[in-house]
Amino acid sequence: MKIRKNVAISESGYIFNPTTGESFSVNPIGIEIFYMIKEGKSYEEISKTILANFRTDEDTFEKDYHDFVGLLNHYLLIEKENEKEN
Repeated sequence: MKIRKNVAISESGYIFNPTTGESFSVNPIGIEIFYMIKEGKSYEEISKTILANFRTDEDTFEKDYHDFVGLLNHYLLIEKENEKEN
């Protein structure tokens, strides 16, 4: 899974997709997950980092992570594996 190359995120959690013109705001955990996905980290690496740095449990993290990734996909922020950017 990759974040599209043209998607930008600010330090405050403001995500901008120039392809669609849409923007979104995410919380500190969302910022952390977004950057780790962008860096190519695995689910296991992301889970370990979030569980160590934030007050949450494994079940809550797993649900929230999959919900978050679902939203990234829905809003076209994730590059499909067989898709290439122009």
